[in-house]
Formats: sequence, C-alpha cells, structure tokens
Amino acid sequence: MGSFLTFPGTQEARQLARMVASEVRKQMSREHGSSPQLSERRSGSHQTVPLAEVVEPLDVEEFLAAHPPEAESGPLRDLADFPPDDLEVIQEPRELRTLEPGVPEEGMLDMRTQDAVKTYTEDWLVVRRRYQGLSTAYTPITPQRQRERQQGLPRQVFETDEPEVEDVEERRRSSGSLDETPRGSWASSIFDLRNSMPDAPLPGLLERTAPEEADLRNAALRREGRHPEILALFPAPDEDEAVERRSPPEMPREHFGQRILVKCLSLKFEIEFEPIFGSLALYDIKEKKKISENFYFDLNSEAVKGLLRGHSAPPAISSLARAAIFSISHPSPDIFLVIRLEKVLQQGDIGECCEPYMVLREADGVKNKEKLERLRTAAEQFCSRLGRYRMPFAWTAVHLRNVLSSASAPERDPLDPDTGVWADRKGTWKRRTLDRLSVGDEACGFGNFRPATLTITNFFKQEGDRLSDEDLYKFLADMRRPSSLLRRLRPITALLKIDISPAPESPHYCLSPELLHVQPYPDPRVRPTKEILEFPAREVFAPYTMYRNLLFIYPQSLNFSSRQGSMRNIAIKVQLMAGEDPSQALPVIFGKSSSSEFTQEAYTAVVYHNKCPQFYEEVKVMLPPALGDSHHLLFSFHHVACQPRPHTLPDAPVGYTWVPLMQHGQLRTGPLCLPVSVDKPPPSYSVLTPDVQLPGMKWVDNHKGVFHMELRAVSSVHTQDPALERFLALGRALEVGPCGGRGAAVLEAELRASLGGLRGAQPQPLVAFSHQLLDRLLRLLTRPPLINGQTVNVGRAAFETLAVLANQIDRSLEGSRDTHGRCPVLAAYVHFAFRLPGTEREANAPDQDPLHPPTGLPLSRAKSISCSNPDLASNPCCPDEEVQHILGTKGIDRSHSWVNAAYAPGGTKAVLRRPPPPAGPDPKQLVHEELALQWVVSASVVREAALCQAWFFFQLMTKSLALHLYRAGRLEAPRRLRLPQRFADDVAALVCALSTEVAARCHQDMELVERLNTSLGFFLADLLSLMDRGFVLGLVRAYYKQVGARLATAPNPSVLLGLRLDLLRIVSSHEHYVPLNLPLGSLSPPASPSPSVSSQGSAFSSQAPEQRWAHMLELSGPFRRQHFLVGLLLSELALILEADGDDALALQKKAIGALHNLLCSHEADPRLATPAACALVARLYLPLITIVMDVLPQLHDFSETHSPRGRLVPSTLGDDGDGDGSTISPSVAMAIAGSPLPPVPCPCPSPGPAVGGRASGGLAPEATRELLGCLLWVLKGADPDVLRGWLTDLPPARLARLLDLLRLCTAAFCYKGRPGGERGHRLPLAQSLDMRARLEEAILGTVGARRDMVRRSRERSPLGPHENVRWRKSLTHWRPSTERPDKTKEEVEQEVLVEGNLVTEANLIVLDTLEIIAQTLPLAEARDSLLGVLLRVLLHSMACAPGAVYLQHSLATQRALVAKFPELLFEEDAELGAELCLRLLRLCGSHVATIRAHASASLYLLMRQGYETAHSFARVKLQVTLSLSTLVGTSRSLSEEHLRRSLRTLLTYAHDDPELHHSPFPEQVQDLVFNLHMILTDTVKMKEHQEDPEMLIDLMYRIAKGYQNSPDLRLTWLQSMAQTHAARGGHAESAQCLVHGAALVAEYLSLLEDRRHLPVGCVSFQSISSNVLEESAVADDVVTPGEEGVCSGQLFTEQGLVGLLQQAADAFTAAGLYEAVNEVYKLLIPIHEANRDHTRLATLHGQLQDAFARLAQPSSGWERMFGTYFRVGFYGGRFGDLDEQEFVYKEPSLTKLPEIAHRLEEFYAQRFGDDVVEIIKDSNPVDKAKLEPSKAYIQVTYVEPYLEAYELRERVTDFERSYGLRRFLFCTPLTPGGRAHGELHEQFKRKTLLTTAHAFPYIKTRINVVHKEEIILTPIEVAIEDMQKKTQELAFATRQDPADPKMLQMVLQGCVGTTVNQGPLEVAQVFLAEIPQDPKLYRHHNKLRLCFKDFTKRCEDALRKNKALIGPDQREYHRELERNYQRLREALQPLLNRRAPPLPPPTVIP
Repeated sequence: MGSFLTFPGTQEARQLARMVASEVRKQMSREHGSSPQLSERRSGSHQTVPLAEVVEPLDVEEFLAAHPPEAESGPLRDLADFPPDDLEVIQEPRELRTLEPGVPEEGMLDMRTQDAVKTYTEDWLVVRRRYQGLSTAYTPITPQRQRERQQGLPRQVFETDEPEVEDVEERRRSSGSLDETPRGSWASSIFDLRNSMPDAPLPGLLERTAPEEADLRNAALRREGRHPEILALFPAPDEDEAVERRSPPEMPREHFGQRILVKCLSLKFEIEFEPIFGSLALYDIKEKKKISENFYFDLNSEAVKGLLRGHSAPPAISSLARAAIFSISHPSPDIFLVIRLEKVLQQGDIGECCEPYMVLREADGVKNKEKLERLRTAAEQFCSRLGRYRMPFAWTAVHLRNVLSSASAPERDPLDPDTGVWADRKGTWKRRTLDRLSVGDEACGFGNFRPATLTITNFFKQEGDRLSDEDLYKFLADMRRPSSLLRRLRPITALLKIDISPAPESPHYCLSPELLHVQPYPDPRVRPTKEILEFPAREVFAPYTMYRNLLFIYPQSLNFSSRQGSMRNIAIKVQLMAGEDPSQALPVIFGKSSSSEFTQEAYTAVVYHNKCPQFYEEVKVMLPPALGDSHHLLFSFHHVACQPRPHTLPDAPVGYTWVPLMQHGQLRTGPLCLPVSVDKPPPSYSVLTPDVQLPGMKWVDNHKGVFHMELRAVSSVHTQDPALERFLALGRALEVGPCGGRGAAVLEAELRASLGGLRGAQPQPLVAFSHQLLDRLLRLLTRPPLINGQTVNVGRAAFETLAVLANQIDRSLEGSRDTHGRCPVLAAYVHFAFRLPGTEREANAPDQDPLHPPTGLPLSRAKSISCSNPDLASNPCCPDEEVQHILGTKGIDRSHSWVNAAYAPGGTKAVLRRPPPPAGPDPKQLVHEELALQWVVSASVVREAALCQAWFFFQLMTKSLALHLYRAGRLEAPRRLRLPQRFADDVAALVCALSTEVAARCHQDMELVERLNTSLGFFLADLLSLMDRGFVLGLVRAYYKQVGARLATAPNPSVLLGLRLDLLRIVSSHEHYVPLNLPLGSLSPPASPSPSVSSQGSAFSSQAPEQRWAHMLELSGPFRRQHFLVGLLLSELALILEADGDDALALQKKAIGALHNLLCSHEADPRLATPAACALVARLYLPLITIVMDVLPQLHDFSETHSPRGRLVPSTLGDDGDGDGSTISPSVAMAIAGSPLPPVPCPCPSPGPAVGGRASGGLAPEATRELLGCLLWVLKGADPDVLRGWLTDLPPARLARLLDLLRLCTAAFCYKGRPGGERGHRLPLAQSLDMRARLEEAILGTVGARRDMVRRSRERSPLGPHENVRWRKSLTHWRPSTERPDKTKEEVEQEVLVEGNLVTEANLIVLDTLEIIAQTLPLAEARDSLLGVLLRVLLHSMACAPGAVYLQHSLATQRALVAKFPELLFEEDAELGAELCLRLLRLCGSHVATIRAHASASLYLLMRQGYETAHSFARVKLQVTLSLSTLVGTSRSLSEEHLRRSLRTLLTYAHDDPELHHSPFPEQVQDLVFNLHMILTDTVKMKEHQEDPEMLIDLMYRIAKGYQNSPDLRLTWLQSMAQTHAARGGHAESAQCLVHGAALVAEYLSLLEDRRHLPVGCVSFQSISSNVLEESAVADDVVTPGEEGVCSGQLFTEQGLVGLLQQAADAFTAAGLYEAVNEVYKLLIPIHEANRDHTRLATLHGQLQDAFARLAQPSSGWERMFGTYFRVGFYGGRFGDLDEQEFVYKEPSLTKLPEIAHRLEEFYAQRFGDDVVEIIKDSNPVDKAKLEPSKAYIQVTYVEPYLEAYELRERVTDFERSYGLRRFLFCTPLTPGGRAHGELHEQFKRKTLLTTAHAFPYIKTRINVVHKEEIILTPIEVAIEDMQKKTQELAFATRQDPADPKMLQMVLQGCVGTTVNQGPLEVAQVFLAEIPQDPKLYRHHNKLRLCFKDFTKRCEDALRKNKALIGPDQREYHRELERNYQRLREALQPLLNRRAPPLPPPTVIP
C-alpha cells in the first residue's frame, strides 16, 4: 500500500479521481502499455522506423470494416478475413468399450454415485477450430508428409546419371580395321566426320524471330510441366525447432498395461476320479504384491462335472471361460504366474489326499484296479455330501520372464540342458524340470513376443500351515535359485497345457472384470475370454473414465486355538448384507468357475483338522451403488464334518463377525483384525463394529482379534482418501441448497479447511478423481455457495487450490509430459471434459440443448461483477467512489515485488479491482474472467504455482471463452462487442506480467521460462480466434517491448531473442495467418499522426509508382504496421542475420527455420493453391529479397571452400562500402532491444556497387541453403509485374548484388547425383585451386587489401580460419535421417529423384528472374557490365544444373540474350565470349541427345551472330578453339564421340542455312570444325594415357608446342598443364608452367609497347628458369600485334601478366622454393611501384619477409626436401614411340627406387598384362638382342645431380645445387671377369653421366636424355674416391655447429673401430705396399698416400673433438677409440713413408 500513498496528492491522482472507472482503465492502458490496442502513438509516414523498434499494428477490425471481404472477388475473398464458421463446439460421445452401459439405474444412486455416473457418462465437449488442421501446429511438415508430397515426381535426366561411353576395347572393335585409318591409329577413325551422324536439328531454329516474341515463347515453354511446390522438395523443417507443434491430447480411456493372453488348454492326471478346479494369478515377488485378481478355470470332463450336479446351479457362460487377459503396467523380470489347484473337501489332510496322484498310474490299471474303484466311490460320496466345500490341493508357478525370453529366441537346440525346456520351431515349449533361465533384473516387456505353449508336468502339494502369501513369496524366490529346495520334494505328476501370447488389440468374445460384454462380441453363445483386473505393483496415475465399484475380500488367518471341541475343519462363509435379516444377503459376489455369475455367499477352502487355518481365498464383490449404514460384510465360521453322521448337517456355525462397509461416510478398506463372536449377533448389530463389547455376547478368546483379513476396493466412486472425501462431501452438501442456521459459520470454516486439506491428498487418488475435483473447484470459483443468504468468498482459495492441485498432478506424471511440458491428464481434461459450470445436463432446461446457443439473444454490455475478492466489502455508489477505492484499497497483496509497484496507478501492470459482489441469491461468474482476475492478484506462492502450469490456466481460459461466446450467440457479433473491457484489461495485465517474468527469469530457470513462453504464445494464438485481433496483436507488441527492455541488461541476449522467436513462431502458426497480416488493401504510410483506415486508402492514390514498388520490398514502417506478424518475423531475421558469434549461429538457424516452416505451411495450404493467392501471399514476403541481398557477404559460398570467391561484378560499378560484411556493430543486441543507441539503419539500396569476394565462414551451409530456398519461394510466387517495376528503379549496384545472389542460388542448388557417380563435368567448379578462378581473382584485385581484410576477419572469427567443425552441428551439414549408411536402393533412388527435381526447379526460378532482369536492363545504367554479370550467372547455372529440362530452357534464354545484345560478346568482353564457348562445347559433348541438340544450336547461332555483327569470323573462331583446347586439357569426362556428333551437327546447320548459303560463312565453319577435329584427335591419345601422368603431360606438352605460333592457344595449354601439375601436387612444375606463360605474355607486351617497368620479353625471366627462352619464338614475323583474334584475351594485358606472376609465386611458395619467389617478385615489384599500388606492395613485401624468414631459420627443425631423380629406360616394341628412349624422372622427395619401379611395373602391367612387363634389376647397358620381342622391359636407376668443381664453388646452398639441373650421374661396379663385385685389386667402376634436354624443374616431370657419357675408373682410382669420401664425412662431422656427438661417434666408429680396421688398412696394404711397376700409376699412388695422411689427420681431429664432448660415462669408450686409432696409425706408418719415384722428365723431340 505504501506505493499508492504517494499518488493522491499528485496532479495525476487528482485527475484520476475525477474520471470514471472505465476511463481510468483506458488512461492507464494507454500510458503504460497494458492494452496495446488502445495506444494511439504512431510514427510519421515518411519517418524511417528502425527495425529494432516494434511498430504498432493496425487496428485489424477497423481495417476490415473499411475493406470488407465482400469487395474482393474470387478466391481472394477467403484471404481477407476469418471464415464465419471458424469455431465449432462438438459433442463427442464417449467410447463405450462394452455393449452394456455398465452404470447402475437412476433410482438406486446416492449423490456420490450420481456425481461419478455423471462424470463417466457425459459426452466429451470439444472446442475446435474448423481450419486448425491447416496449421503446422496440428499438421506439421514432417519427413513423412514431405515424402508423401514428393510422390509422382518426374525423373529428370542428368548427364552424370547416364551410363559412361563404352570402354576402349569396345570402341576399338566397333571402329573398323586399322588399315582404314589415315594415321595408322584405330582411335582416329571414331572421329571421322565423314562417317558420323549428326543430331536432329531444332525445328525453326534458323528462322528470324522478334526478340519479344521469342521471350514470350520461351516463358510459355518454361511454365509447362513445372513443379508447383519448391519447398516440398526440401527436407522437412528441423523438428527440434518446431515449438509450435501442439497435437491434441489423447482422449481419456481406461488404463491398460501390457496385456498377455493366457489360455488353459488341458489338465490331465495319471488317474482321474474327481473334479479338480484351478485358478491363475500374477505375483511380483520383488514388490511382494499380488498384481492381478484370480482367474478361475474348470478343465474337468462333463462326466466328472456331473458329480457336483446337486450342489451348483446351471453354470453361466461367463463362468466357463478358459482364457484370460492379464494386464501388466510395470513389467518386471520378477513376475510369476501362480497356478493353484483345489479339489472337493474329503477326509484326510492334504498329504494323504495327494498320495494317490503320486503313487498310482493309469497304466497300472490292472494292478491298482481295486484301489481306483475305492477312490472313485469315495469321491462320489464326498462330492454328493460336501460338494460346496473345497480344500487346497497343489500349486506351481511359471516365471514369465523365462518363458518370454525363450519364446523370443530365434532357435535353440532341441534340448537345452541349462533351461530344461523342450523347444521346437513351432513355438511349443515343454517344461521338464524346475530349472530356469538365468536372467538379470533388467526391465522386460510383455507387449510383443512369440506365442509359446507350455506343458507343465510338475506340481507341488499344498502345505496346510504354509498357505499365506508370505510363504508363497518365499517359495517363488527359492524357485529362481539354481539349487532350489523344491527340487528335492516329490512332485505331483500332471499335464497342464497353457498357451501364452500377446493379447490382440481388440479381442473377440471378451468380458470385462464386471462381466460386461466388451466390443466386439458377435455371438453371446461362444465361450468367453475374461479380462482380469490388475492390481498394479506401483501406483498408476490415470484418471478414471468408467464406472467401477468392486471390493475384494481376502480372509487371511483364523485362530481358534483357545476353543474347545472339534472345531478343526473350518470354512468361512462370506456375505454382503443390506440388512440384518438373512434374506437381505445381496447376490453381488462373483461366482467362480462353472457356477452362476453372482451368488449371495462364498466359502473359503478348508484345511483339514486345523484350528488355526490360513487362507488364500479372494472374494470379489460388486458394491451396491448406494451404500448405507446397514450395508455390512457378514462372516460366518462353520465347522465341516467330513465323517457322515446320521440326522446331522455336514456343517455347523461356530462363530460370527462382521464389518460395516461405511465408516464416517467413507468406504472401509485395508487390513483388519476382528474379534469373533460365538453367539449369533444380536439385532441392530450392523450399525456397530465388532470391536464394541456388546452385552450378553460370548466372544472367542475374550474378545481379542482372532480373524485377520484385508479389504481392497477398486472403485471409481469411492476415493479412499480422507481429504478428497471430505472436500467432495462438503461440495455435494452445499450444492443441495442454501445453508443456514447456527452451523453456517462452521460449514464455511469447514469448506475452507477442506480446500486447504486437498494439498495433503495422495497422488494416485488425486489423479484418478481429477475430473471430479477440477469440476468441483471450478464450480466453487464461479458458483460460490450461499450460507445464510450470503455468498461465501472462496474464489481466491479455490484458485490457489486449483493451482496447487494442478502442480501435484503434474509432478505425479512428470515422465509423461509432452514437449511443451504439458501434463497429459490435465490437457485431456481441458480438451475433452471441461465445460462451463452450470451447463451440465441436470442444469439444462428440458428443451434446451447446451451445445446450440439460443438465437436472437441481445448482446448486453452489462458488466458481471466478480465475487472472488474477499477484501472488497462494499458497493461503490458512484464511479468516483470506485476510483477512490482503487487508490486506497488493500485488495492487492504488495508483499512481493511482482505486484508491488507494478499495480499502482501508472505501474506497468495496472489493473483495477472489481467492486464486491451484489447481495443476490445466485451470483454467477465466467471461468475465464475469474481465472484472469485471480491470476493477476495472486500472492507469490500461488503465483509461482500458477506460473508452473500456465498452459493449463491459459487453455481453461480459452475454452471457457469459446464456450461462453458460443452459448451466448456472440460469435457472429463484432469482436469489439463480444467481451467486457475489464476482461481485456486483465488479459493485458496478465500478458505484460508474464512477459516480465519471462525476461527476468531466463537466466535462472530456463526450463520453466521456456514452458511459460510457449504457453503464452499458444494463448495469444488462441485468442486470435476469439477476441479483438488488433488487441491481441497489441499484446504481442507488448510482449516484444517487455522482453526487449531486458535485452540491454541481459548477460546473454541471445536467450531472450530465441524466446522471442519461439513465441513469434507459435503465434505465426495460426491457420489464418495470412488474413491476420491484412494482405489486401493498399499499403501506404499514414498521412497524419492518427489517421483513419479510410484516409490510408485514399493516401495511396497520390503515391508515385516507383515509391509503391520500393515500399512493397522494404521493411518500412507502413509495411510492418499493416503486415504486422510478417514484419516482425522479417525484422527479426534481418537483425539476426547481421549478428556474428557462436550464439548468432543458433539464432540464425532458428530464425531461418521459422521462416522456412511458415512458407512450407503456405505451400501445403490448399486455400493458397491458386496463382492469384500465391502471388498475394508472396507479396507479404517481398522484403525478404532485400534482406538476403543485404546479408549476401554473410552467406556461405558454395562455389569453393578455401578462398573467397572472385568478384562476380566488374569493378566499373564502384565499391559497396560495406567491407567484408561479415560482422555488424557490437551494439546489435542493444539495437535489437530498442535501447536509446543510434538506430540501426533500415536496409535500403545503397548507391554503391555489388559485393566482391565473400568469406565462407559466415552462415552455415545448410542454413544458407534453407534461406535461399525461402528466397526462391518468394521469387516463384511473386507477381512478375511487381518485380519488373521494382527492378526498373533499382540502382546498378543493387541490381548487380541481386545477380550475385542469384549466382549463389545456382551454386547452392547444384546437382550432386548418385553417391559415387562420375562428376567429371563439374570438376572445374569443384576444384578449390581452379586456375582460371584464381587468375581472375588476382587480376580483379582480390589478392591485395580485400583478401587480407577477409583473411583478418576470418582470424577474428571465434571459429578460427581452419577450425575443425566436426563437433559443431550448427555448422556441419549433418542429417541423420538422410545420411545413415544403411539406406536401401529405393531410398537412394528417391533422394536422387527429389534432388534432381529440386535443382531443376530452383534454377528455373533463377532463370525466370534473370529473364525479368534482362527485360529491365535496356533502360538501366551500366547496362553492358550488368549484362555480362547476368550472362555469367546463366552460364554458372548451366554448370550447376546439367539436366536436360533446365538446359534446354537456359540455352533458349542464352540464344535470346545473344540475339538482343550481340555487342555484349562481339564488341566488348572477349572473356565472356570465351566462357560461353567453353560452356557450349562442354554441353556439346553431353551424353544426352536433347542437351547436345540445344547446345549445338546455340553454338551455331553464336557463330552466325558473330559473323553478322563483326563481319569477321576470327574472334569466334579463336574463342571456340581456345575453349576446346581448355576443355580437352582439363575435363576427364568429355565424350569425344558425342562432341564429334555435335561438330557434325554444326556442319549440317551451316549447309542448311538459306540466308548465308552463298556467303563465305559455311566454308569458315567447315574449316573451324576440321580444326576442332584435329584437336580432338590429339585428345584421344591423352585419354588413352589418362592414368599415366608422365605420358599425359608429354602429350599436353607436345600439343602446346604445336601452338608455338598461336600464343593464345599455347597459353591455354600451359595453364592446363599447370592445373594438372597442381592437382597432382607438383607445385614446382606448376610454377614453371605459369612462368612460361608469363614470359609468353611479356614477350607479346614488349612487341606492343616499350614500358620500363615491364619485363623485356623472355630474357628477364632467365634468373627464374633457363628453359624460359623457348618462349622467345614469338616475333614480329610470326605474330602481328593488334591483329583481330590474336592475343585478344584478358591475360595478354599488364594485369594478366601480374596475375600469372602472382600465381607463379604462390606455386613456388607451395613447393618450398622461396629463392625463386624472390626472383618472381623482382619482376612484380617494379610493376606495382610504377602503378603506385602501395597496398599490393605491402602484401608482397610481407610475403617476401615470410619467405626469407623461413630461409634464415633452418635450426627450427624445418627442412626443405627437394626432388629425387631416376633414370628410366623403356625397351620393347610394345612401348611404341618410347622404345629405347631414356628419361630422367623427377619424383617427390624420399622416393625410394622400389617405389617408382613398382609403380611403373604395376601401371604397365595393367596395360600390357602381368606376364609381359619385366623390370631390369641392374644398371648395366642393355643389349636389345638378348631381350624377348614380345615383352616390355623397364630399367630404373637412381641418379644424382652432377655438378663440376667450378659449379660447386658457385652453387653454395642446397637450393642452388638442386635447381636448374641438367646433368646427372650414376655409378656401376664391375670386374674384368664380368661380375659386379670382386677383390679390391680388380674392382672397377663405371660412371655414367647423363645430360637432359632441359633443366629441372621444368614444365614436365620427365625430360629426355640427349647425351650420355661413360668413364671407367681403375681400382686404385676407386680406392682414392672411397678414401676421399670417408675423409669428407669426418671433416663434416668435426666441423658441424652445433656439434652432434652421436653423429661424430658413428663416423669415428666406422673409420677406426676394430670391426672396420681392415677396411682402410686393407686398402692401404693392397695399393701402397709396393711401388707400382707402371710409371703411369705413380701419380695415383702418391695421391692415395696423401689421402691416407689426410684421413689420419681428420681422425685425430675427430678424436680430439669427441673427447671434449663426452661425459664421464663415455670415457672408457673414448679410450678404446684412441687405442684403435693408435693401432691403425702404427700399421699405416711404414706404408705412408714409402714414396714412389718421381716421374721421368718428358722427352724433347728436336
């Protein structure tokens, strides 16, 4: 109250005091946002409203009044407003399982039973919206539904799905003889144009057609056969994000667990002389509970049954059942089926009676004939005398888990010793022993198993003193143990067959536990099956739905030990008495087997001669519907005399006791211990309990309790819970009529106490009787009782109790909640059972149907007053008094923060209190009004409980509201007049309060917040069908504002944004979503701050057309106000797409998913199937186009993965100014929240150009694809005139960005084909290192600053530039449903079919849009540049969708474009023409005839257009030739045969063209075709050697060399070679190809103009490679600069030269040749310096710094590994041109000789055969005469680079000694005897020196050997070389810095170690021991002696170095080395001192 005290003195309070109450509400709502519909704040018409600010929606009702739906014609009328029959109330009859109703007659009911009968018999009352099935909330777009929509798709023909061309051998056989081919090669014959067949020409192609007519014809053809639904081809929306799904709850039904059917087939004993009766029941030994009632069966023969004919009435057919259905709610491995057998009572104990069955056999009939006859005679006597009495006989048990486990096993051995169960394959199981399968305690299921037939052969006799359930549990537990004690007992042999199987869903001839006939029951004469009532082992929480009133009586034990006399054979007779007279025994006891259905009495089994018997009997009783004080159970104890005595009855009563059934108004149940009276009870005994000591009565054992028993009720009438009984009884008492008198106050207190006591009710009965309880509570809430004429104010208490009970019920079923946290019991109650209090059947007038509202009812505006607030005690006499009361009342509890200041005047949740109820006799309120009011004013504890079950109260309110409107006839009234204003105020306050709770709690209890948020969303969605729609949309706005206010301060705003998106998605799932967005009517900004709807319509007429188009595609204020929900969704999407970070990825996925789901629902809606409706709905989403355009840099780029895509838009359009576009301002969350920061600018067309490269690290691929799918849906449905009008006024930069977006769409929907299929035709598109794309990137400027900026933005990304995204589901393309490895062939085929249709339709939509753009381009600025971009997009789409349907349409569009804009290809961009020619030639080689026909037609018309436009064929000829050269050099899937047919088709067109028949054009076409044919001929050989990389490169090199005089073609082939090398990892060779290309370009540029900063031809490249001089062949006499068609490509420019050099530098870097990078940059840097391009200079110098830094730090462990070289020789005629050719192969580093030998052997073995190829193992010269002519020989030798001494002095570094190599050396050992190795004095060596044609590295990896030189070394020369090598090794190890001790010791050990001393020493002894005879050897002798001296000196240095390096642990090792060295030195000393004489002086000849 303190917060209110400050207001009365203020100016505002005084103004409020003078207002009436309604004005107060309006004022507060207007100022504080409680009722958004009342707010009148509007922004100006031309003011830009930030996207973060939520605009106020239009007043829907006012708008529809100004634009009535009747004004629309056709199908659009249904989209203007909700249909009038939208809401329906359905009375669904209850499902009746039984043929009989099963309820007692009306006259027999008391009030308790009346309530129960009414609850279980009333029909369900369901409120349903007729069209809700069209909403994704009820009919979601699931994968199954998508598959259904994808049925019947046509199969699209794609080239990748076509079979490949036949293999080479087949083509060879079909190509004719080799002699017919002109070149002697069979392959060239298949390309002989003279014998080829052309494709069929297109009709009418050569006819001239006007461009407009061609466009119309193409558009009409594109519309034929189109798939109407593109999103139906997508995967279903993500089910994890489908928060709007709200399936109706299941109809309440009787609870059943897993059901099993048990059939008793037969029971046979060895001897049969008396009737045996059986019973079945289930026991759970873990819970120690009996979990089912007994099932009694009788398998006796008719003859045996005849023995009892005098003791039983004719049996009812229900008692003849032999099959039973058991229900198990809690399956467990501890459940046993217990079988008990009984027999007729006879003299003797159980053991004596069982003895005959264990001893006698039927087979021994002759021997035991007399005994059997005596037994039969005795049995007849006992049956005739004691037939009504039974005695225990035998029992056994079946462990269900073992049976089911065995039945589930596929097959077992015939006899399993572990189980003791005989099994056959038919499912029959025979039990031989009591062994069981050992199973664990894991949960098991009984719902589905293979039926099993059990044959039970062993029974155990009953023990008279161990009949209790506790004893049974011990027996059953013992049975589970392997060594059971029961095995030791002697069994009773019998044969019982039972069949166990899963129960069918709807079994025939079934009886319920009440013996009612369960449907279907076709014939009542058939033996029935009984449903057995379950006693669940644990509580089952399910509401009762049917009338059931059963009582089970369990006598347990009796103690008559204190009684004297022969009272030993005791039987208990049980009766249910309606009074004390014996005739008042009720026939309500269920009969057993072979008896009547109901009897008046039941007897327990008799234990012979036992005064303290135990009982296991179960007596089942049908309770009377109306129990009174006189109803009681009477137990009579009888002594049964087994011996017949004359003139005496067989039984005599010996005691009595009783149990009154009702005690304190409740049914008495549970365990009881009763005293037994010896005398017959006196009169009026039934009103007392036997515990009362009655005078004159004699009691057994002095009135102590001697009879133990238990009562168990299974009743849907009696709750058996004191709290529930107390509340329901009070409710029924108060409902009878007004209460008065002195007990009124007590009654009121008792009522309040009973409400509070409900909190202590037990969960199980609370759930079971939940329908009655909830009905009663809601009646109290709205129909409070009258006491003494005054209304009892229990509304607040009832609401609190309702909230608490709802939570208790919810907690009881916590594991059964749905995805939104809804309790199924509560949901089903609201949906089916809830009805307005007071509309029940008994309250209806006889002639009034509660479901049909009265007609003609006046819609009164009178206010009904609440009766629920007890603090409001007086009526206001005037409105002013009410205001004063509002300001000063204490009616609101302000003890907590939720309503403290918020409900004060001016608070955000201001709600005005109701006046107190009038003093009328019957105040009646409405449920929805009372719930809203009580919720708003609830206290903190109750509020918390209500928040947890908000959905429950919301659904109660909406159903109450719908029923009220329906019954009152107000559904046809205007929505503003349907409900009182105060209810709207309460709802507004409630929504605002809950919105605040959502925002405040989102970081405390996320689960509760999510449930509350979704509940609020569903509530608002439901209100849209019932209340003022503008008001409800205002509530959505209020929610947005409340949540947005917390975004600025929230620690994680993404959570709040996700909640907001969820609520919007739920609201948007409304089935009338389109009418809610007001799609009809003019869209214009308001002309005044508070315009009327009519003024808005008039304002549109004055608006300019271009403004109208812009407003339709922008998220302007007017657009968002009229199309409120669409505007909200698109605004959220636009803001979220601009955000970045991990949280943004999830939000983006959520926002895109919401949009995708919404568009899918539109597409599947049959109301929107017409084109006009589609266009109308698509118009709502037109701003999506501009949104996606603005976030284009954020989208994933599907065209490549490693580098940003090259700029698609030419740089002439300017720069966009948005940077890389990957991030937005850090204050995005603040802007979204609407905080007072600078507003986010509204997306609008900027004057800049389109975007360049895009980083691929923005939006995830799948999210991008989903977003683009939504965009294509809009483009497909949009009105072409609207798009055309918008595009006409679009700036060139924005138009270029749109084209870039369309190109991305084509890349996103690229056909992938079948898994594992050939995709060679898309190889250039898929390769990340595509040479042309990288060169284009370098030329257009993305190498410099832009690329660095993109790289830096990637590094700033939280994911890093190369982070593994394996565990990031939001980024990876992961779909479990489609990526599982076990797909069937049919599933794969269906996926391929759907993908093909999706790709085709998506690209056709892009094509439609391109056509519209092309129609607007003639009037656009920068037309030529935009046309080029458009054509590139078209060409890209042809590569992405190579299907026949799409390609024929796209090629038709291409022909129309070329015809309309010929200057585009023939006067402007030459590269564009080359790209077009390349694409057309690729399609000309297609396997599909349709594609080839259209491609050939396009290529011919392109040639003709070029000839007619420029009157010269040179440019087209060059472009086509270049394109074919590129194609055959890069494509692996090109079909030469089909391309040859297309070439033949070109000749046909040229020959048949009538207009150009006499011109030189046909002849030029023929020359071009023959030239192309020659290129294909060379290509054939390339195809043959496709798997031989060296031969393939040689062929490409030969073709390139053939174009030495054609620079364009040579450059093309050099690029192809570079690409081939790079694909195989040969970066050094790739760099050489690029250097050669750059030299070729430089040579051409030097001929054109002398520029100082450019290289002077090839000479300038010598420092990079000496091979480059071969490009200097281009000279003036060969190529004339400026000649048309020569060197006309974009590469022959300065920018092209820069691009080639930059690519070469990148390749050198990848190869690790950093020195060459420096040489390349020496040529690049002057060019950038001349152009003042400081950005690129900075980049180059940075890359140089990196290169030199790597060279300067070799100690870091990084080492460069250069190539390894091998000499390879080919010998044999099979090699053809390679015979006797020798090459030097350059292989990757560390390649071993066996590796390359194995590779070559395996390759040529596959080609020639395994037995043909042979590897020559040595390196000796090959004598071809010794080789077999039929074989192919390969000789492989390792060679080393050879450098002369002077070269070694100049080449210091490893790079210099490994670069520019032409000479190679290998050595071969030999001896004079022919052996390779011999003694030292005869060991010679051959050194072979090879010289190659070019220096390595070169543009090839193998180079021919052009010169060979051999040198033979003598033995002493060999020794000299060996010693020099050892000396060098020692010197290197000694001088190494830092020193390597291990290496040094290894070398020393090899030189002076004892094991190798003979090496150097033996050399010295052989060659230095004696002076050679030949003076010519003196020099060698001295040289060797000097080598040894140097060797000993190096050894001494090494020892000295080692001594300084070793530690103490190696000193002994070092001393050993020194001793070895000394011994070696002493041995060498005399040899080294012996010198050869000097050489004689030369003789001088005069």
